[in-house]
Amino acid sequence: MKLKLFLMTVILMMGISTTLDAQNKKPLKNDKETVLFDVSMTCENCQKRIEKNIAFEKGVTDMKVDLENKTVLIEFKKTQTTVENLKAAIEKLGYEVKIHNSEQKK
Repeated sequence: MKLKLFLMTVILMMGISTTLDAQNKKPLKNDKETVLFDVSMTCENCQKRIEKNIAFEKGVTDMKVDLENKTVLIEFKKTQTTVENLKAAIEKLGYEVKIHNSEQKK
């Protein structure tokens, strides 16, 4: 009986220790990057299509689609995707895409 109690206590303590370790790990400060794309969208349907599809790309944390300026600003986690992957995802929807002024914001 004492052995069961001892084993249950050890298992419980290991679980608590693992949980506390996971909570103490902080995300990387420079984990996010922002990129601004010029996109060949022409109407509100284009805007909605990009918003609907690109928002669910792996690593995307925020996005602003500006139809008037024909730009898409995307904030993403560098550890989960790249500028090239995001550009390809928009191109896959049928749009021409280039990085705005060939500059990336960080």
